[in-house]
Amino acid sequence: MDYTELCKTADEARKNSYCVYSGFSVGAALLTPDGRVYTGCNIENAAYPAGICAERTAFCKAISEGEREFRAIAVAGGRIGEAPDDAFPCGVCRQFMNEFVDSDSFEVIIVHRDLSYTTYRFGELLPYSFGSKILKKEL
Repeated sequence: MDYTELCKTADEARKNSYCVYSGFSVGAALLTPDGRVYTGCNIENAAYPAGICAERTAFCKAISEGEREFRAIAVAGGRIGEAPDDAFPCGVCRQFMNEFVDSDSFEVIIVHRDLSYTTYRFGELLPYSFGSKILKKEL
């Protein structure tokens, strides 16, 4: 799947968003090296910390199906009924993704209003991260 299609899939996933409190819908499309795509949307909750972002939803679906390698994720977010508007993954999502991706090769694709996109290496969005590589160092 090319990134243009991945962006369209992320934007389509926004339709399933449950965002009755913020009115900000987010969709994500997570791509594996073999071309499988897992989608996710944000799901809000009246007890705000109990909600989950679109990116983590997509990762949880993929991981629960046995996936452990990932190539890219497209993120489309914006006000309900409006075109997406450069929604970047939040800090919690970035830390969550850090557990499962390579900082140098995994790509985060941010969908623009016209469904064009900008691609970032994950390490650009979470420099100096704390993760498993640090924990696995010999003392």
